[in-house]
Amino acid sequence: MMQNGGELLVQSLVGLGATKAFGVPGESYLAVLDALHDTGGQLDFVLCRNEGGAGFMAAAWGKLTGSPGICMVTRGPGATNAAIGVHTAMQDSVPMILFVGQVGTDMKGREAFQEIDYPAMYGRVAKWAVEIDDVERIPEILARAWKTAMTGRPGPVVVALPENMLTSRSDAAPLGPLAKIAEPQPDPDAVQEARAILGAAKRPVILYGGCNWSDAGRAALQEFAEASDIPVVTAFRFADRFDNNSPVFCGEAGVGMVPSVKRLIGEADVILAINNRFGENSTDGYTLLDVPIPKQRLIHVHGAESELGKVYQPALGIQAGHDAFAKALAEVPVKGDWGAWRQEGRAAYEAAFDLPDLPSPVDMGKVMAHLRAVLPEDAIVTNGAGNFAIWPGKFIKYGPSMRHIAPQSGAMGYGVPAAIAAKIAHPGREVVCFTGDGDFQMNCQELASAAQAGAQPIILILNNGIYGTIRAHQEQHYPARVSGTTMVSPDFAALARAYGFHGERVETTDDFAAAYERARAAKGGAVLDLAISEEALTPRVTLSQMREAALEAQKG
Repeated sequence: MMQNGGELLVQSLVGLGATKAFGVPGESYLAVLDALHDTGGQLDFVLCRNEGGAGFMAAAWGKLTGSPGICMVTRGPGATNAAIGVHTAMQDSVPMILFVGQVGTDMKGREAFQEIDYPAMYGRVAKWAVEIDDVERIPEILARAWKTAMTGRPGPVVVALPENMLTSRSDAAPLGPLAKIAEPQPDPDAVQEARAILGAAKRPVILYGGCNWSDAGRAALQEFAEASDIPVVTAFRFADRFDNNSPVFCGEAGVGMVPSVKRLIGEADVILAINNRFGENSTDGYTLLDVPIPKQRLIHVHGAESELGKVYQPALGIQAGHDAFAKALAEVPVKGDWGAWRQEGRAAYEAAFDLPDLPSPVDMGKVMAHLRAVLPEDAIVTNGAGNFAIWPGKFIKYGPSMRHIAPQSGAMGYGVPAAIAAKIAHPGREVVCFTGDGDFQMNCQELASAAQAGAQPIILILNNGIYGTIRAHQEQHYPARVSGTTMVSPDFAALARAYGFHGERVETTDDFAAAYERARAAKGGAVLDLAISEEALTPRVTLSQMREAALEAQKG
């Protein structure tokens, strides 16, 4: 049957198993939008208000589901707006496919209206960027894009769609489900060598990363770690991939890394790193391990050969799928005299939840204690970027069924779109977004997308009137010289009500519990605007203390 390129693309996405596409419409891909008219209930188009929000939703979908998040935008401005989602998906190592409308092939190279060379623009940002010039090749290139996004180190793929290619007709058959590509299996001798290296250690640590773990792989890793009594540390923003209630879980290696985690990594004599790409945040600026040869004996396991030795040269590098390696490792635990080492790490992790009273109308330490008590065991928590992110990042114990969806890239504005995507994926689960007043205003317009999609989460705005992370850096490096970090914001509760959400200002700590219950009961989602003092910038150090310390250092 003859069909145009838009129909062939959409039917192929349906055959591959895509169920949602996030995007903003554009005249450059009208044939695709027309084809989506007939796929309601199979492949739904989630209408967004900005391409950046759509890109974040697709990236969050990929992180949450393990299947490529689909984003559709128009050429030029649409593509540049969506770039933040692609960058976030790349740093998070999550599968995503961004489809971009393109000028017709007969106009390329003339700087036509909104023309961009997308393989050139995205070539160093995405895992792969390609343009489909021939309608007959849609199934071939889409199959490769899907496979590329999913395998090795998962990541985003950008596919440009020239307008005249989409309106051309073809009798090519649309794609169906692709055959599963098995993950690389570990060499048995390498697994034995890894066990031997761990068994000879005095202070071993397991450092894991990545969101794309299967339940069986996660269970196997936990089984091995607990049977071997080895402390486990998560890479930045992957705490939800290991049961935080396990006695071997010792915290997160990420922004604001606590001293106990720094000690575990820095003083370890053996580090077993699984599915970890060794980013800046998980290595404390590449200081906890020497580059290129760490003083710790490093066993690095990753499914992508390109990640092995990229920054650190391992004592043993194993190209293998993390799930397959964990299952093989769990068959035989290792034993050693490091029980006290693990106990110290766990005790420090538990002690970090004990906080002093904070100098703020709403004390986030007490708010988090309440949330730890009431959040369902399958809750989904999201956040964007800012100093507020320490609260969902370090003060929730993520159980085996909870999810934490947050950007490794430190992208502001991610939390609200991610929460909407999570609520679309799991409408029956409690979805809670933590956001700051600056972070919220990056994508607050997506509340309209949430209302239209019937996917309204609970949003907590930690409102301190400043860009807190940047103010902290200002006070540390240029104390008492505030510049460009103080905000005047709207009435967030009123704004929320304008979008059909329950909106409420929470002025004191004592008011929070009742307000949260009202938020839960609200059928149209809720926004709670929390009164936070700028002094309570971190859980243990005030803004004034930062400033005073920096001023004293300048005197010295």
